[in-house]
Amino acid sequence: MAANDLHPLERVLRERIVVLDGAMGTMIQHYKLPEAEYRGKRFRDWKGKDLKGSLELLNLTRPLVVEEIHTAYLEAGADVIETNTFSGTTIGLHDFLFQGEPTRGRKDQEFFQRVVDDVDLRALVQEINFEAARISRRAADRVANETGQQRFVGGSMGPLPVAASISPDVNDPAFRAVSFEQLRQTYFDEAKALLEGGVDLLIVETIFDTLNGKAALFAISDALEKTGRNVPLMISGTVIDKSGRNLSGQTVEASLISIAHAEPLIFGLNCSLGPDEMVPFVEELARVSPYYMSAYPNAGLPDPLSPTGFPETAEIFAPKVAKWAENGWLNVVGGCCGTTPDHIRALTKLVREFSPRVVERTVSST
Repeated sequence: MAANDLHPLERVLRERIVVLDGAMGTMIQHYKLPEAEYRGKRFRDWKGKDLKGSLELLNLTRPLVVEEIHTAYLEAGADVIETNTFSGTTIGLHDFLFQGEPTRGRKDQEFFQRVVDDVDLRALVQEINFEAARISRRAADRVANETGQQRFVGGSMGPLPVAASISPDVNDPAFRAVSFEQLRQTYFDEAKALLEGGVDLLIVETIFDTLNGKAALFAISDALEKTGRNVPLMISGTVIDKSGRNLSGQTVEASLISIAHAEPLIFGLNCSLGPDEMVPFVEELARVSPYYMSAYPNAGLPDPLSPTGFPETAEIFAPKVAKWAENGWLNVVGGCCGTTPDHIRALTKLVREFSPRVVERTVSST
């Protein structure tokens, strides 16, 4: 493939290891924002539900906080920052923002149809994603202008509180709370708004249920057609235990095969078990994947006594993850839960010494 035919991000991927940012939630926790800060003036009289913890709502009520966090990661060396939209779907935010009639029993497909069809909720979610993209774009462009180094915005599309493959009711294994079409619809609203807001790529991340991930990929295809844009795709799965399988039972290789039809630019792993426990799965995926490889683990296993909820400091975390780059496994590296700009700064310094994993691509990513 000629260099002129490559997306700008892929040109960087061929030159060096690309650095992704760290955790948004970890950084927001440092601000210790009370309920009133989440509400702001606009949602001051919001009825029925506390809004504290709805991180995506801060794109509307405290955008400067979000932009400060993006800027901190960019100044730490991140080439790609992710929008503050990890749970930015109608289903992902319904516990905070759905004002429709609540269900009197378990949440089922009838309930979630009302959620994904709710006009006010859809409009609010679309606004949240659009503004999140614009906030990220401002920060990325400002730092790029200051440093002379191009920065990229990835539209974060995280998992949902429901799964299409698994019943939430152990007494009714055939029950499914949501349908594939409902998942597609909720992800479509998010993807379309992110694209309209100006992201450079879309990142479907922390996939624990492959069927949920496939619904997101189906929605992205629709959103690209609807908006007339064509951006690269990054997909990142997660394993839930030392067997190396996701919640729907697939190994990392099986997950790779399941999403290959989407022809992502980048495929990898994130979140999960922390650097120590992820080593064999990162190595396996790097061996079999034909795509650029990403990895951005948590800062160790959860630890409620640690300030960030995860135990590994930048000095502990960075050398472990940089070793994967030294082994020739990676093209994209960053941090997930519990990581901060300090983690990214230390990681950036170490991985600059190593060459990226070589990938031969014949399919254009533009």
